[in-house]
Amino acid sequence: MSAPENAPGNVVVLTGGVGGAKLVLGLIHALPADGVTAIVNTGDDFTHLGLRVSPDIDTLLYTLSGKADQAQGWGRAGETWSFMAAMASLGGPDWFRLGDGDLALHVWRTMRMAAGEPLSAITADVARAWGIGARVLPMSDDPVATMLESDAGTLAFQDYFVARRCAPVVSAIRFEGAAAARPAVGVLEAIGDPATRAILIAPSNPFLSVDPLLAVPGIREALSHASAPVVAVSPLVGGTAVKGPTAKLMAELALPIDTTAIARHYAGVIDGLLVDERDPPGDPGIAHARADTLMHDLPDRIRVAQAALALADSLR
Repeated sequence: MSAPENAPGNVVVLTGGVGGAKLVLGLIHALPADGVTAIVNTGDDFTHLGLRVSPDIDTLLYTLSGKADQAQGWGRAGETWSFMAAMASLGGPDWFRLGDGDLALHVWRTMRMAAGEPLSAITADVARAWGIGARVLPMSDDPVATMLESDAGTLAFQDYFVARRCAPVVSAIRFEGAAAARPAVGVLEAIGDPATRAILIAPSNPFLSVDPLLAVPGIREALSHASAPVVAVSPLVGGTAVKGPTAKLMAELALPIDTTAIARHYAGVIDGLLVDERDPPGDPGIAHARADTLMHDLPDRIRVAQAALALADSLR
């Protein structure tokens, strides 16, 4: 029997950027925010113009604090671009756009990291300053870089994703530095906490946003031994991805673009898969539920969060 929607216990969610942030926003409206822990991909993090940028963490912080540009899908609402205009006038690189308000966050982060502070502490301070009740944890305080082998050579993530707009054909993905990385303080504790009600994997790109998390030693193992059920939300809707190169990557990696492939990709990690109602249920060997997983607005995000929790509760 499923537990009621207000069942006690904390919820942990592994997430990337835009798509994952929608689910986390739904969770903090469906549950007390202080009972939600988001463990965020940092494989996208890089140094640009001398500044340390954490795109997925920043997207989550902007979304949960109400500062996100909803129409654009990234960055801050009401952003201004004087810095980028000045940079372009100098002939400097302007392919990765840093708004003026966004720039302040990167300067603050870089200054503190240069003084020896960990990313997790800086992220917690920003979340607190912006009134975010949920706990936001980077997957690691150690640097991990997503690298893609492609027909254009070896590409760093932002070169592939932003500069080249995901056009190169990818043959392999690796996570530089992951083998030596350690989970950030609080990550394994949240996953293994007996009070954890559910562990969710957001509908982020499995290969670019979730796999970096699973590559950090200890995280995959903690998930496989967790007492709480682990439920992934499929990133596919009607046989394709709503946003980003998930379907393109699956084709290039010779994977069928369906929910069975998603379930098999997470084999050994998940106990259940929430599948969009437009897609067939997929692998019969994994528990599943179906729902409308498109998240256009806040009610949609709350509904999907509740559907994922209901599936997790049914697996306890």
